[in-house]
Amino acid sequence: MALSRSMFKVLVALAKSNTHMTQRQLSAASGLSLGTVNGVLHEAEDAGLIADGMLTIDGLKSLKPYEVENAIIMAAGLSSRLVPISYEKPKGLLRVRGEVLIERQLRQLQEAGVTDITVVVGYKKEYFFYLASKFGVRIKVNPQYATRNNSYTLWLVRDRLDNTYVCSSDDYFEENPFEHYVYEAYYATQYVDGPTEEWCVTTGSSDRITQVSVGGTDAWTMLGHAYFDRAFSTSFVPLLDDAVRRPELADRLWEDIFRAHTDELHMAARRYPGASIHEFDTLDQVSGFDPAFIENVDSNIFDNIVSVLGCEKSQIHGFYPLKQGLTNLSCHFSVGEGAAEQEYVYRHPGLGTEKMVDRAAEEAGLRLARELGLDSTFIYEDQKQGWKISRFVPNARSLDPHDPVQLKRAMQMCRRLHQSKATLNRSFDFVEEGLGYEKLLAERGPIEIPGYDALKEKVLRLKDYAERDGFSRCVSHNDFFYLNFLIDEQDEYSLIDWEYAGMSDEASDFGTFTVCCELSNEEAENALYDYFGRTPTTRERRHFWSYVVFAGWCWYVWSLEKEAEGDNVGEWLLIYYRYAQDNVDRVLSWYEGNERGDERETS
Repeated sequence: MALSRSMFKVLVALAKSNTHMTQRQLSAASGLSLGTVNGVLHEAEDAGLIADGMLTIDGLKSLKPYEVENAIIMAAGLSSRLVPISYEKPKGLLRVRGEVLIERQLRQLQEAGVTDITVVVGYKKEYFFYLASKFGVRIKVNPQYATRNNSYTLWLVRDRLDNTYVCSSDDYFEENPFEHYVYEAYYATQYVDGPTEEWCVTTGSSDRITQVSVGGTDAWTMLGHAYFDRAFSTSFVPLLDDAVRRPELADRLWEDIFRAHTDELHMAARRYPGASIHEFDTLDQVSGFDPAFIENVDSNIFDNIVSVLGCEKSQIHGFYPLKQGLTNLSCHFSVGEGAAEQEYVYRHPGLGTEKMVDRAAEEAGLRLARELGLDSTFIYEDQKQGWKISRFVPNARSLDPHDPVQLKRAMQMCRRLHQSKATLNRSFDFVEEGLGYEKLLAERGPIEIPGYDALKEKVLRLKDYAERDGFSRCVSHNDFFYLNFLIDEQDEYSLIDWEYAGMSDEASDFGTFTVCCELSNEEAENALYDYFGRTPTTRERRHFWSYVVFAGWCWYVWSLEKEAEGDNVGEWLLIYYRYAQDNVDRVLSWYEGNERGDERETS
C-alpha cells in the first residue's frame, strides 16, 4: 500500500534504529509532533506494520517501494570554467579539504546503503577508471561529451533510471544527504538572498515544483543532487528519449526537459540549509571554500607559472577561460593584488598539437616578434611541452581590416617581419599544403566536383609562373589576419598566435590577409601600396596577387576535406573558392601577356 508522508517518516525512523523507540524518540527522529506520532502508531499497529514498538516483516515490505535502487554520477563534462586545473584533470577528481570530490560522494552514497552506482565519464575518462576497482562502481563512457549536454549522459543510462539518485561528480556535501529510503522525487535546493542567476523554483502544495525560472531574487535555487522515484523515471524517460533524438534539442540539460514538463512530472523541492551544498564553477570558488587548496594542489600548470613569474602559488588567482578549441586552450589569470596586480594569459596545448605544430619554430617566431616590436605580449614558451605565458591585454580590440589606417599599420608590421632577415626551421607553402589536403580528400573517393580539375590545373600553372619570379622566402606569420591582432587602449598593436610561423614566400601573408579578411580588390591594392610604401611594380603586383589565388585554393581544398570529415565550415567554403576562382584567370593573364599588369585595378 501507498504510505502517507507521516507514516513513511515513522517507519523509516524505526527501520534506521532497528530497536524499540518511545514516541518522544520517534518524534525527534521523524520531525513529527507527538500527537501525529501517536496517531500514526495506532494506524500502523492496526495495519500490522508495527508490533511491540518495532517494525514487522509487513512493515519492512511496505517500505520496499521507497527503497533507493541505484545512483548515477555524471562526470563526463569538460568543466571549462574551472581553468586551468580542468586542463589537467576532471573537476570531480579535485582534492578539496583533503578528499577527492567524487570519492567523498561515493563514500556517502555507500554509507547510505546505495551500492549500485554508475559513473558516466567522457572528458579524460581514463582518469576515472580506477573507481571501478576501488569502489566497485560501473563505468559508462559518453563519447559525445564535447558536443552534447547532460541530457545525453542520462540518456545513455536511461535503462537504469528507477528509484535513482542523479548526482554530479563535483558536488561537495557538508553532511551526507543520501538515504536508504526516499518518499518522493526531489531536487536539492538552497536559499539565495538577493539577485541570482541560478535556476529558481516556485512550489505548490507539499513543496511540489510548479515552475523553474533562470534567475531571480530571494529565491530557492536548484543546487546539488536530484532523486528520481519510480513514477518520475517512468514518465521522464520517454521525454528524455524524444529530446535526445531531436537535433534542435541536442544541447539541452535534463533539467531543461523537466522545466518544460513540470505539469506532468512530479518533483518536490528538498530544502537544505545555506552553505551545506557546494558546487565549484571556478578556481576562486574552490579556493574560497578551501584556503589551502592552491598551496596543496598537484598541478604542473601552477608550477610552470611560479617558475616563470617567480611568484608564490598563493598569489595566483582570477582564472577564467579565454579560448577553448581543438588547437589550444587559453585562460586569464592574475598575480598579486591592488596596484601590484598583473594580468596574464596561460596557453595550454591541445591534444595532439605536438604533431601539428612545430613548437620550436613557434617559440623562435615569438622571440623574433618581440625583438621586432611586433608582439609585446609574449613572455615565455616551453618548446617541448607547448605551454606559453603572455601578458593579458585588457579591453583589447581586434583589427578592422576595412579601416584604411589600421590596414596600413598591419601591412607595415608585415613588411617589418619580412625584412628582418631572420630564419626559422619550419617551411610553409600554400600549394603544397593544398595538394596534401587533396590527397586526404581523394582517399575518400574520386573528387567529382564540377570545375575542380580545371581550377587545380590553372593554380598549378600559375604556381609555375610565380616560382619563376624569383621572390625570396622569408620569415612569415602564415596566419596573418585580423583576429590575430590585438590593439590595446593606447593604440599599440600586437601580432599574436605564431603557431604556423615559418619560411614562406614573401607574398604568403598578403594572400592570407586578403582572403581571410575578405578584402575587396580596391582594399587589396591599397594593402599592396601600404606594404611596399609605393606603387608596386608589375612583377610585384602579379606575384602578390598569385598568392591570393594560392591561399584561396589551399583553404578551399582544406574546407572540402573538413566537410568530408563531417565538419561544417559554413560560408568559408564558398569564400575560399571565390578568391581562387575569381582571380586565377585574371592573374594568369598578367603572366601570359593578355592584360597589362602595371595598371592598378579597382574593380
